[in-house]
Amino acid sequence: MFSKLYYNNDKAYLINRSMPISKFERSGKLNMDMVKKCRDWIGCDHVLKTQTHFLFVETIEEVEFEEVIVKDVKKTLKSTK
Repeated sequence: MFSKLYYNNDKAYLINRSMPISKFERSGKLNMDMVKKCRDWIGCDHVLKTQTHFLFVETIEEVEFEEVIVKDVKKTLKSTK
């Protein structure tokens, strides 16, 4: 099973589950406590809302990296042995 990626405000999210907003309405009101409990039960760290659905997602953190430049590959390989 493949998960879908969703981009919002320059952040990437992995969608674990999508549920209609109507599932969280009681007496015509949105029950955000149920949304939070569902998020925790699914094991997600964030919930996004579209016009019709709640997306239960995991935030994909941006990787910080440092560029490593190797000038002498042979010398570097010898030093690691």
